[in-house]
Amino acid sequence: MNHILEPILKSTNPKALIDELNQIWEAEQQKRHAFWAEVDENVKAEFIEGEIIYHSATYFEHWSVSSNLIRLILPHIQKKSLGEIAFEKVMIRCTRNDYEPDICFWKKEVSDTFTPKQSAFPPPDFIVEILSDSTESRDRGIKFIDYAKHGVTEYWIIDTNTKTIEQYILNTDKMKYELNLKVRDGKLKSVAIKDFTIEVQSIF
Repeated sequence: MNHILEPILKSTNPKALIDELNQIWEAEQQKRHAFWAEVDENVKAEFIEGEIIYHSATYFEHWSVSSNLIRLILPHIQKKSLGEIAFEKVMIRCTRNDYEPDICFWKKEVSDTFTPKQSAFPPPDFIVEILSDSTESRDRGIKFIDYAKHGVTEYWIIDTNTKTIEQYILNTDKMKYELNLKVRDGKLKSVAIKDFTIEVQSIF
């Protein structure tokens, strides 16, 4: 028995529980559609578990790491025509939630399908989240689970306080992340971005 469904399957009136769940889902989806219609493209916001999460301005230590990493990834991707890289204000649409990762990458076979006026995108192959006090619980919680469930091959969590990168690789049999490396120095090679390697301390 699926332990998630156990309370419903053991209920004396499972239909009532299912109906209630459907009502909650429909109300959440209405709120989600309103979010899509009203979200300001100049404001970083995400829709997570029925709530709109607005993000405040980032600290220098956050955007400097992001900028340094982008400067390394972008020429590599462009030179080899590997796909598309995006950062900050790009909406990733999952089954229930909508995210705006710090950095994400799609392989060429997917990015070639993007259209000029497209404003929401499928889960990418590679995601980077740079921790902050206000986002760490989600970066290590719901996003960690959701990115894996939606097939994101590689997930980096960067901690600017400890100057470390955690590299998680998707176990496709379990659709869960497994820690591949946690590093403060030396080289780190991407799995999702072909032939891409960085010196860890070069981004801090």
